[in-house]
Amino acid sequence: MTNSKKSSLASLGRPLYWILLVLMLFPFKMIWGVEVIGAPTALFLGLVFALVFGTPFPAFNKKLSKYLLQASVVGLGFGMNLQQSLKSGADGMLFTVISVVVVMVAGVWLGKVMKIEEKASYLISSGTAICGGSAIAAVGGVLKANEKSMAVSLGVIFILNAIALFIFPPLGHLFHMSDAQFGTWAAIAIHDTSSVVGAGAAYSPEACELATLIKCTRALWIIPLAFFTMWYFRKDIKGGEGKAKVSIPWFILLFVVAMIINTYTPSSLLLLKDTIYPGIVAIAKQALIAVLFAIGASLSLKVIKEVGAKPLIQAILLWIIIGVSSLFVCLYTIE
Repeated sequence: MTNSKKSSLASLGRPLYWILLVLMLFPFKMIWGVEVIGAPTALFLGLVFALVFGTPFPAFNKKLSKYLLQASVVGLGFGMNLQQSLKSGADGMLFTVISVVVVMVAGVWLGKVMKIEEKASYLISSGTAICGGSAIAAVGGVLKANEKSMAVSLGVIFILNAIALFIFPPLGHLFHMSDAQFGTWAAIAIHDTSSVVGAGAAYSPEACELATLIKCTRALWIIPLAFFTMWYFRKDIKGGEGKAKVSIPWFILLFVVAMIINTYTPSSLLLLKDTIYPGIVAIAKQALIAVLFAIGASLSLKVIKEVGAKPLIQAILLWIIIGVSSLFVCLYTIE
């Protein structure tokens, strides 16, 4: 492509980006029983946009996808009952602990066998084991990973997240999974919170609620993993400049607070229970659509080229391990 064509596409992409982003923030009615722009569609539009026009505002797009996702997760908490959610999510808690440990061990081993750069391999394992980009960002800060390692690991997670949102709901229906089975499976086997919530919403409201709860519980593992990383890479970190920082996912705490508020608000306060809280949840779900578009728009050709074959193979192998094992556990242990 000539420079003039690239410049023309870039100039067209900037206003089009804003138009599409604003459209994502407005709910669209059903046409012939099909939602015009849902979670998979928003992600797909973002992917097409990035491949055709690139990402006109990469820094803004990155911040938008991060902070709007966090706000959306907190908003979803106003539609969830704490007691019911904890009871429903109890089956997924133990498997969460086991899966995090197994994926981290397998990931580090695969990285050594495949001779992948150590920090990039560790970041990919962290993103697969816990919560995708959030885990990579937190652990990468502790690890003092360079820009290339971060770009490769985040690129891999973005690619697999996009695939997950499209294939998981159909697979769930293929295996006739219940809402509890699919919600647990999605929370454990899909990397990023955004795609977990998106896949859950595409399956059913009940699956979305459970998937969000288990995923947010899983995200808390960022904290012990960050401290373990400080010990595991203590020589590298000690030799670097400055002190390692542990990034705590505070939005998870706010998500729990929102659940507590919704659970213990007296039923006599009809304005809150019947109007305000459902309104917050509706806004959060629509904001998530915009998040998925922004995430899709981040996956440019440049990101795909930077990933390379070996890290992608490592990530796919880890994904198969966690995806297949969690599928069988969910099918045969959860009703």
